[in-house]
Amino acid sequence: MRLPWFIICLALTAWSAEGSDVLELGDSDFERSAAVHETLLVEFFAPWCGHCQRLAPEYEAAATKLKGTLPLAKVDCTVSSETCERFGVSGYPTLKIFRNGEEAGSYDGPRTADGIVSYMKKQAGPSSVALLSEADLDSFVDNNEASVVGELTFSSLPFPSRCVLLFRPPHLNSKFEDNVVKYTESISISSLRKFIRDNVFGLCPHLTAENRDILRGSDLLTAYYNVDYLRNPKVTNYWRNRIMKVVTQFLDRGLSFAVADRQEFQDELEEEFVLGSSEGGDIPLVTIRTREGHKYSMQEEFMRDGKSLERFLEDYFAKRLKRYVKSEPVPEYNDDPVKVVVADTFDEIVNDPEKDVLVEFYAPWCGHCKNLEPIYKELGEKLSGDPNIVIAKMDATANDVPPNYDVQGFPTIYFASSGQKDQPRRYEGGREVSDFITYLKKEATNLLILDESRDEL
Repeated sequence: MRLPWFIICLALTAWSAEGSDVLELGDSDFERSAAVHETLLVEFFAPWCGHCQRLAPEYEAAATKLKGTLPLAKVDCTVSSETCERFGVSGYPTLKIFRNGEEAGSYDGPRTADGIVSYMKKQAGPSSVALLSEADLDSFVDNNEASVVGELTFSSLPFPSRCVLLFRPPHLNSKFEDNVVKYTESISISSLRKFIRDNVFGLCPHLTAENRDILRGSDLLTAYYNVDYLRNPKVTNYWRNRIMKVVTQFLDRGLSFAVADRQEFQDELEEEFVLGSSEGGDIPLVTIRTREGHKYSMQEEFMRDGKSLERFLEDYFAKRLKRYVKSEPVPEYNDDPVKVVVADTFDEIVNDPEKDVLVEFYAPWCGHCKNLEPIYKELGEKLSGDPNIVIAKMDATANDVPPNYDVQGFPTIYFASSGQKDQPRRYEGGREVSDFITYLKKEATNLLILDESRDEL
């Protein structure tokens, strides 16, 4: 016997955690629960995942803002592995959109609360809007970031009827690229998606908190300055046009381009580049971030004729630029049993080809790190007489972590053996001295030399 709709709705409210607007689903109820929602966003996560932990407050805030209109749910894959395997979840967090219980596609939108809300409202709305006149078309284009319109028959348009067009946002119109792009291939869902993905942002889009996850999926040059399309569009496009004039010389070379408001990203810039505040931010500040996590900063001031940006790009593509690395000062004294590593000494200490290194990445405020500190110090003392192994630590909040070390939570510990510095192995064992010794006896390149003055393990 099928339950009445109102009973199902009451049951659903009970499945959300106390004080939470996110529904908690699992193997026993996922199929039944997802089927009652026309549109449902589901996060597949693991509690230990650092990315999931950072997403959690944003996801919760988005669920609260969407409450009563569109539900958000989550599935703990460490508990409900059957559901996660059924939908091909291989990494965390994975977000998917479901319609009436059927998987409709992956969520590829922003990971901020406002971004999720904006994206999902569009998903919940009608899939298309009928435009019955040229006035309707003008209004639709003027009030959307980017618009895809098909089956046009308006006689005044400079295109044949019955075609698909992508209109760029009017405030981003520029002489350096077409403001309307025509779709020319045979109609299919996959080809239309590719057409939109390749053209929706254009040559130099406006990077925001909502679209940064998507734009930063590729190597990206960003110019930060006072970007304000509401109150000062003229000055905003003054600098953007100068940037576009230069970057048109470097297209199809694997680098994307964007402009962003410096004030919106000031905290991030100070954290990642230690640049400090800007006097007004009128002159663009230019950086490059690659997918591998490498960073570059244009040291020369942006010139109005674009020559400094041109030189910066020429040096980047010629591989003449030195990567930007955030680092604490090199310690003057570093003879304690646990060696202090900073970004500028990482290669010297951790990547020393003659030594095995166990390195802890920590945060000064982390309680677990503080609890580990005396244990880790004792481990360092026990192995202080071994010339083949180093026990080390690095403050991951004050130094850039190399890309091949995945640090999402604290403490995170890696072992880099003397012969495999390019393949560090994450330590997943216990946190007692005996646990570390047992692991190192098994993994170390050479036999351990323990300090005999201390208790043998």
